[in-house]
Amino acid sequence: MRTASVERITQETEIRGRLKIEGAGRYRIATGIRFLDHMLELFARHGGFDLTLEAKGDLDVDQHHTVEDTGIVLGQLFDRALGDRRGINRAGYFVMPMDETLAVAAVDLGGRPYLVYRDSVRARKVGDLQAELVEDFFQGFVNHARANLHVRVLYGRSSHHQLEAVFKCFARALAYACSRDKRLRDQLPSTKGLL
Repeated sequence: MRTASVERITQETEIRGRLKIEGAGRYRIATGIRFLDHMLELFARHGGFDLTLEAKGDLDVDQHHTVEDTGIVLGQLFDRALGDRRGINRAGYFVMPMDETLAVAAVDLGGRPYLVYRDSVRARKVGDLQAELVEDFFQGFVNHARANLHVRVLYGRSSHHQLEAVFKCFARALAYACSRDKRLRDQLPSTKGLL
């Protein structure tokens, strides 16, 4: 079983996390931002990951540090749990409908961090989450998971549905990328010989 634990303490945030990639979608999330908790809960459930995240941040200043640092910790968890990445499928994608919304996510765990993120959320806040910070969350993730991630909302009216579709399709794309191919179990998924 591929598991990892991370503790990240800065002057702005204190975050502890645990991950089991081959989980059962169990979660315990408390970031102090309830809508972010909700997105991470459905991420764990739809990805089949067991995820525990507890974050205490300077929310009296702003949500930015807490949201970005939570993405960083999630990226670190996956990076550590994947180890040398031998035998993984490496890349995955998923298209997720959420009522009137359609979102797509494609991820490559090939070691090259890059993010392309496009939504059409017009609301400043969705629930209690500053909507613009979702991109910062994913930037933190890709930098520390060493992942290439493209996320796009193709269309949608509801800001809530857009973000929910984003996290669900991200989870399912990542679950496939992390999964192992028995035929390639001893190989790195690269012709370079390293990731």
